[in-house]
Amino acid sequence: MPDFTAPMTGGQSFQLAGRPAKYTVLYFYPKDNTPGCTTESMAFRDHYQQFQQAGIDIYGISRDSLRSHEGFKAKLGLPFELIADSDEAVCLQFGVMKMKQMYGKTVRGVERSTFIIDAEGKLVKEWRGVKAATHVDEVLEFVARLK
Repeated sequence: MPDFTAPMTGGQSFQLAGRPAKYTVLYFYPKDNTPGCTTESMAFRDHYQQFQQAGIDIYGISRDSLRSHEGFKAKLGLPFELIADSDEAVCLQFGVMKMKQMYGKTVRGVERSTFIIDAEGKLVKEWRGVKAATHVDEVLEFVARLK
């Protein structure tokens, strides 16, 4: 995967290259404080310890601002950081910007997607167009086979 750097919550900057974890999970979601994105983020939060025990770091990414991310993270008690991609550079790099239907209108937005990247920066697995309610279970099932 091409390296990238982007601002994230906690006053930090995320850089893909040189991540200390064995694996990094990047989950792209459309918008803070929306029902599906809240469900997905809470599921990653609720299973955070399982990911950590497997040597996997989790990061959420959307086009929302750092301010929005800080509020969303605090509201849900997320133990991981959220990456702000306000200029869509990372979303475009990962090919998650799509035309989709929302309330009968065609809109351009983020396709809910998850990527697992190893410590050398290689893509291990990707999921696109995922369902928020059951997706984390799929990721955990895959992660269990990585050991």
